[in-house]
Amino acid sequence: MSEDLILEMKNITKTFPGVKALDNVNLDLYKGEIHALLGENGAGKSTLMKVLNGIHHQNSGEIYFKGQEVDFAGPREAQEAGLSIIHQELKLLPDLTVAENVFLGREKVNGIFVDFADLKEKTADVLEQLGVDIDPETKVRDLNIGSQQMVEIAKAISQEAEVLVMDEPTSSLTPGEAELLFDLIERLREQQISIIYISHKIEEIFKLCDRVTVLRDGAKVGEVEVANTNRDQLVRMMVGRDITERFPEIENNRSDKILEVKNLSVPGKVKDATFDVYKGEVLGIAGLMGAGRTELAKTIYGAFKPESGEIYYKGEKIEINSPKEAIDLGFYYLSEDRKEEGLVLTESVEHNISLSILDRIKNIGLIDQDREGELARKYIDDLAIKTPDEKREVKSLSGGNQQKVVIAKVLSTEPEVVILDDPTRGIDVGAKREIYNLINDFVEQGVAVILISSELPEVLNLSHRILVMHEHKIAGELDGGQATQEKIMNLATGGSIN
Repeated sequence: MSEDLILEMKNITKTFPGVKALDNVNLDLYKGEIHALLGENGAGKSTLMKVLNGIHHQNSGEIYFKGQEVDFAGPREAQEAGLSIIHQELKLLPDLTVAENVFLGREKVNGIFVDFADLKEKTADVLEQLGVDIDPETKVRDLNIGSQQMVEIAKAISQEAEVLVMDEPTSSLTPGEAELLFDLIERLREQQISIIYISHKIEEIFKLCDRVTVLRDGAKVGEVEVANTNRDQLVRMMVGRDITERFPEIENNRSDKILEVKNLSVPGKVKDATFDVYKGEVLGIAGLMGAGRTELAKTIYGAFKPESGEIYYKGEKIEINSPKEAIDLGFYYLSEDRKEEGLVLTESVEHNISLSILDRIKNIGLIDQDREGELARKYIDDLAIKTPDEKREVKSLSGGNQQKVVIAKVLSTEPEVVILDDPTRGIDVGAKREIYNLINDFVEQGVAVILISSELPEVLNLSHRILVMHEHKIAGELDGGQATQEKIMNLATGGSIN
């Protein structure tokens, strides 16, 4: 790591109405360094990066970039100076090609026509520099998420970025795609490009990073060399307490069969799925991305109409034609994509929590606002949702607190079958533990839980039984106590467990 300092953020303080988001925070970065920024959801990480990028303006403090004090007016000005942020939700235009995305707004023009040959050549040069094998003429929508992530990085490098901020870059990647990203990050380090790396996956920090800065409640609580720390110390710094066990013990309260799925098929999505679900148990569903896990869940929930097969609920054959019908029956599906499918970001916390039960809180045809507010305040307290009040727009909350709002919406329906699709994606270790405890609460109450997770340790440690999917089919079922990562991956890749 070079000793040349490229970035200093000094005594950064940022307040919003009723909230001190950042309190006198310091962060520095050296050329060729990978510096982790760690903290629970709501700790201030995103706000600090938005101040750096010119989206927010600090109330006090200074920023120095390459030795000069800067005050960026917005992301474009920051990019022109050599600083780019790669967001968790990618900002690419799916109907344009890779080349068109990489040089969007900076194309060479002959007369009134874009010089596509020049565009292709320049993009190929950038991709070659990064060691990435992607055709510049491919439409972005035809790339997997991992390749799209590479295109975002290529776009930043084409702008001659000297500092990259990566916000949860592996949250949507398969393990194989993540390894390709790690290789690329190492090549960027060799080119003396500096990276601020935000991730809740602590194992990634030990794999990649040189130093770690930890935020808690908007303040910097410490900075350590990765070589001189361990997972327990980082967790303790993040949450202010010890979390002695990563996963709670989930008691098996299995009783009556509540759901039976027979030979369920949806063209291109699910093939001949047959399985049972019982009250008071956690049924895990594992498999690689694209294996059909989410599609199976959405079919049960009424979002997709099956071509064939049968669903029995409490012993009776049913047809679920919409998510509303599913909720009325006692089902709830928590989407892996909270921003697109789980929340109305421009609405308040209370409106989002009550969204699925409006019929239950109406009085003479109108929403009973007192009941709605009371319900929201109950879940804000029960789930420790960090928000000034129930009237605050959900988009102003951190990712982890947005996820808690979605969970409050689930709880408000008083479900009997809960389908949780990657419920801990993009949230911190403390919030994960709260969700694990909530799963335990569901089981104790006799609720049937279907848990889909891309993180194998979650599936292994929380599930009583595990279905493994491969190419839209259930490849096998494993007893939770006998399952291993090796057995799951064998089934997920088309092999057997024998």
